[in-house]
Amino acid sequence: MTIRSSLFGAVAAALLLAAGTGAPATAAEGGGHDARPHRMSWSFAGPFGLYDQAQLQRGFKVFKEVCSACHSANYFYFRNLAQPGGPSFTEAQAKQVASEYQITDGPNDAGDMFQRPGRLSDHWPAPFPNDNAARASNGGALPPDLSVIAKARSYHVGFPGFITDAFIQYQEHGVDYIHALLTGYVDPPAGVDVQPGLHYNTYFPGNQIAMPKPISDGQVDYTDGTPQTVEQYSEDVSAFLMWLAEPHLEDRKRIGFQVMIFLIVLSGLLYFTKKKIWSHIAH
Repeated sequence: MTIRSSLFGAVAAALLLAAGTGAPATAAEGGGHDARPHRMSWSFAGPFGLYDQAQLQRGFKVFKEVCSACHSANYFYFRNLAQPGGPSFTEAQAKQVASEYQITDGPNDAGDMFQRPGRLSDHWPAPFPNDNAARASNGGALPPDLSVIAKARSYHVGFPGFITDAFIQYQEHGVDYIHALLTGYVDPPAGVDVQPGLHYNTYFPGNQIAMPKPISDGQVDYTDGTPQTVEQYSEDVSAFLMWLAEPHLEDRKRIGFQVMIFLIVLSGLLYFTKKKIWSHIAH
């Protein structure tokens, strides 16, 4: 067997293996439903995508009134609300949000810890003092920190989808998954037993999740006329969590575009410089 045929056989085997594992979860695998999230149309997708500031503000409202009751966001600071490329709160508005929370500080001169109103320099207060307290309040389950959850979660795409995504630079798998998870609470199919304390979710791996359905229609008041539905809430808070995980996305895309223009111009200059220098030299 030649080296070429050996390499061809290895590549073929890898492609067959990838194709065999690329399908989404099915009922036989414990899913009961197509477990692949639907791809959403996000304003921040693509090389020129930007965050929708109004959507981020609505998403923050959902995060504040619903998600933060159980989940922490330890890398999120109040000052982030007023930074460019985000929800575009004014500094005064961000200070107002911070002042609504009591922050443990200290020790003071007497050696005691004390409570004070929040400041822009404070990070978002966690709902529980420690992991053990969080588990005790949630039936033994630990709610994950949401700071970078949109980057920490994804779903299996398989072959050839992951190759296509690499070419089109699709990077929204995590936020697609979050939106799908929040809208995926349904009654379990016939014959599926849900363990005590768990809830059936179409998109959660294994379909049984400790978090109960977190939001319902009309639960959060929107003042801009946007529909107050689970679908809209899920889309808005997912976009907010994407911003929370990548707050400098707009700067990254802007700088990346500028670098590409620079490289194109530089390549042209180098080509014509080389042509001018070597055009008079015999080869």
